[in-house]
Amino acid sequence: MKSFLMIGLGNFGFLLAEAFSRQKCELLVVDQDEAAVSRVLPLGVSARIGDCTDKETLRSFDIPAFDACFVSVGSNFQTSLIITDHLKELGARCVYCKAGEEVQAKFLRTIGADHIIYPEKQTAENLAVSASNDSIFDCIPLTEDYKIYEITAPAAWIGKSIVELNVRATYNISILATRRGGVVAPLPPVSYRFNETDHLMVLSSTESIRRLT
Repeated sequence: MKSFLMIGLGNFGFLLAEAFSRQKCELLVVDQDEAAVSRVLPLGVSARIGDCTDKETLRSFDIPAFDACFVSVGSNFQTSLIITDHLKELGARCVYCKAGEEVQAKFLRTIGADHIIYPEKQTAENLAVSASNDSIFDCIPLTEDYKIYEITAPAAWIGKSIVELNVRATYNISILATRRGGVVAPLPPVSYRFNETDHLMVLSSTESIRRLT
């Protein structure tokens, strides 16, 4: 079972803790605010009150024992930098950091952050994509250029198979799963024929999905 350390219980931190509480994993959350820690206890996760800008406080948690650490403190960016720096010095295997803008991400990467999370930016981009295109229902960013999209089957694909369309080579899109009548089928065979009611989960660049939809 994987174990995670999460530092900071603002709105994003609480939602992240709530999501982790539904997974098969161990989670320790830490915040200086006693009220914030009390709020998360009903989720059934371990929680402590502590100042994680203090390296000795972090050391007491045995940082190398966690599979990953998440830094999601509030608006004080300097605090994020200090905590991230301490985590890497103490042997953190992997550190995810919340950032509000690219300049913050640049500094976090410089001191060793492995992954940057942009909650507001990603939510805004996903909403703009789905709201502006009736064929796209959701998207999950993987890199700056590639995302997983949930789309309807294009009209030109109906009745044809994956191999007939040569989807990957022709459209530069990989089909990860299909959903028909509420049933999700991961990695459909190349013989799969598209139906007008299909929803498809595809891996694509932004440019390729725009051409398709």
